[in-house]
Amino acid sequence: MVQDSCQVTVINEQRIAQAQAQMPDEMILVEVAETFKLLGDPTRVKILQALAVTELCVCDLAALLEMTSSAISHQLRLLRARGIVRYRKEGKIVYYSLDDNHVQTLVEVSLRHVEEC
Repeated sequence: MVQDSCQVTVINEQRIAQAQAQMPDEMILVEVAETFKLLGDPTRVKILQALAVTELCVCDLAALLEMTSSAISHQLRLLRARGIVRYRKEGKIVYYSLDDNHVQTLVEVSLRHVEEC
């Protein structure tokens, strides 16, 4: 049986200092954790995957995901509040898209990670 933890207590001060020097501020870490928590919902991941392909309105997303417009609007409101998606109005239609390339990269890397595991 392979042990997955150390059998002795040895502190490597140099490695600790190296890791500590690269550690972001606590508030940034909290924001990252909140973002991952938000992405922990399959419906929101589906929305992001769809928006990675093209901008869509609530009705398009509701049809694609076979959900109500109200349920999609709720999810989009959460994603928008976190700065993950943005919207633009064109007449009476509101189109949603990913906020930036970082979001698309995060989704792509996550999908790739799961597919390769």
